[in-house]
Amino acid sequence: MDTDKVKIIEPTSGWQLVDFKELWRYKDLLYFLTLRGIKARYAQSIMGVSWAIIQPLFTTIVFTIVFGSLAKVDSDGMPYILFSYLALWPWNYFSGTLTESANSLVQNANMITKVYFPRMVLPLASILSKLLDFLIAFIVVIGLLIYFNVVPGWGLLFLPLLILQLLLTSLGIGMFLSALAVKYRDVKHALSFLVQLLLYAAPVVYSTTAVPEQYQKLYILNPMVGVIEGFRAAFLNRPMPWDWIWPGSIVAVIVFIFGMFYFRRMERIFADVA
Repeated sequence: MDTDKVKIIEPTSGWQLVDFKELWRYKDLLYFLTLRGIKARYAQSIMGVSWAIIQPLFTTIVFTIVFGSLAKVDSDGMPYILFSYLALWPWNYFSGTLTESANSLVQNANMITKVYFPRMVLPLASILSKLLDFLIAFIVVIGLLIYFNVVPGWGLLFLPLLILQLLLTSLGIGMFLSALAVKYRDVKHALSFLVQLLLYAAPVVYSTTAVPEQYQKLYILNPMVGVIEGFRAAFLNRPMPWDWIWPGSIVAVIVFIFGMFYFRRMERIFADVA
């Protein structure tokens, strides 16, 4: 046998970087797993992709009635339904990716134990498959902007940066939770109510200005604070709140790097305990 053509796959050890070249070689697998995730979500569903609009829209209506009309929560002078939806739009993507990616390794245990491929493909495919819901939900944003006669400003140019921050945060936490869930199955049960609690740790139903000033320096370390307030500013033609965005951006990068290293460190035990 020609040993030059034999590749020996050994388990990783310690804290290692992701082999992005190897990940790129498996781009077709990533594509098909992403496509499979989209199809599985809407298989045998009467409403189909309409659920990507129905869920955030009806949640926004409930928030508008409870927090906007009854509780009279300040919405910074904008219609509460628009104020709320522009926050729920990125938040639903974030919360959805946490659930999907956290369960991605456990749900695909048969693949992990039978064939080799970069394990990071699984949480990455879960996160990419949710982008379709994110894009479809944008239709409601267009409708609300037209209804309230709001014209977005130049802040839309920074929208890709906000989406990148959203993706880094989702992928970083998703990789960490997926690796943790393989060893500790409690993660699946804890995540369901943890996501609900995190909703109120982000300015979804209220504005960041409602947070007492002495707590804002700590509060804006939450990457979703800058993302949500940035989305509002971009679509409502308001100044970009960079003081709220850049601290969360730094945290998002740190979370992504930590999640990546932790995933690689735990990768060697996936096939044993999955």
